[in-house]
Amino acid sequence: MSHLFDAADHGYMAEAIRLAREGLYTADPNPRVGCVLVRDGVIAGRGFHRKAGEPHAEVHAVADAGAAAHGATAYVTLEPCAHQGRTGPCTEVLITAGIQRVVYAVMDPNPKVAGAGAEQLRAAGVRVESGLLASAAESLNLGFLKRHRAGLPYVRVKVAASLDGRTALANGRSQWLTGEPARTDVQRLRARSSAVLSGASTVDRDDARLTVRDPAIDLAGRQPLRVVLDPRLIVKPTARLFADEGPILIVTGSDDPVKSKALTAAGAEVVCLPDADARDLATVLRYLATREINEVLVEAGPRLAGSFIEAGLVDEFVLYLAPHMLGHDGAPLATLAMLDEIGDRWNFRFADIKRVGEDLRLTLMPIAEEAR
Repeated sequence: MSHLFDAADHGYMAEAIRLAREGLYTADPNPRVGCVLVRDGVIAGRGFHRKAGEPHAEVHAVADAGAAAHGATAYVTLEPCAHQGRTGPCTEVLITAGIQRVVYAVMDPNPKVAGAGAEQLRAAGVRVESGLLASAAESLNLGFLKRHRAGLPYVRVKVAASLDGRTALANGRSQWLTGEPARTDVQRLRARSSAVLSGASTVDRDDARLTVRDPAIDLAGRQPLRVVLDPRLIVKPTARLFADEGPILIVTGSDDPVKSKALTAAGAEVVCLPDADARDLATVLRYLATREINEVLVEAGPRLAGSFIEAGLVDEFVLYLAPHMLGHDGAPLATLAMLDEIGDRWNFRFADIKRVGEDLRLTLMPIAEEAR
């Protein structure tokens, strides 16, 4: 339930959101959460959730505040958990510390919480309020929230293209379309993702690695899961994909035991789905959600990128636009079905436009058909 909040409340929650961002690259598959404890108008404790299995934001904030936690207000970006997971319930930590008021931004849709945290706190006599800066807090956990609400991860499709919308020359050469700042920016997109997904033909053609390799990014030992859609098992065990550390998942419809065994020996996990399911992107995404995959970054060729767009599975489209042209016979930005009516086009809105080095980064959101 939303309440009337004053400027001080907004400031403290903004600080909690800033703290939550500290776990942007490391908290996965858990949500990024920040917590601020305030007593007598002064911040007494701060905390954020760094990594799954480690203490939650509220625990860190209470420890930071010490005795000053008693009688304080806790500002938390997500409803405090009320269940025993890899760590204990945060509600008990707050109650034991003597917190008198809890303000959280977003209700946790995890069915193990989903209002139970607020209920436990109220039952213990703690004043609970919610909804403060909810939109800003939600933006930090789009994948976690979507996975629990819809059973699907949040999907970003990333493409680098020339001014004339080409992603490679006609002969297939594409390195490098964009400058180093843009490529560094992509490393940050990978770092925040639960999984980086590509198609087997792209991995084979580009000998792609799909890892985060920027030494300036602290992943706390985590690498995103690299997912390769490979219906016919064409990825070679000698591919550079296997040279880097980090988990690899190959989703296939082929039950070829020889190829599967070779890829497993090279370091991949091979999951064989019924052929129709292995080629159905929604089915693959639902499967990834069961594996606690929150955010998927699609880095693929025009055919797979187009398939995600046509299936209506894109939540966010990130286009790095380079200031040059490759010619009309180059590879397109996305392979899409031919349309007869202009009203049938795929519509997007610009959410953000930013210059990155000499390139532009365009962030676009699809416009739902019913909203047109």
